[in-house]
Amino acid sequence: MQSDGVAVMLLGLVAACCTTLAFVPQVIKTWRTQSTGDLSLGMFTVMVTGIVLWLIYALIRSDLPLAVANGVTLVLAGTILVLKLRHG
Repeated sequence: MQSDGVAVMLLGLVAACCTTLAFVPQVIKTWRTQSTGDLSLGMFTVMVTGIVLWLIYALIRSDLPLAVANGVTLVLAGTILVLKLRHG
């Protein structure tokens, strides 16, 4: 892989880590407090739907980094959605 390709791949990996890990603080806070009143059910429903579609796309394209990032994000965002549905 050329150095440009490596730089682009690293950029993608860093972006995937940032967007995936962005959900961790909310998952932790929501899990601990069981408080979901200020979270938008609509937003998380659309978000989880989009993540599922990205995951399907990544699997069809055999794009492992994209699939892993969206798989982890699905678990995190899905956890928040389930907590929102459970605790209102």
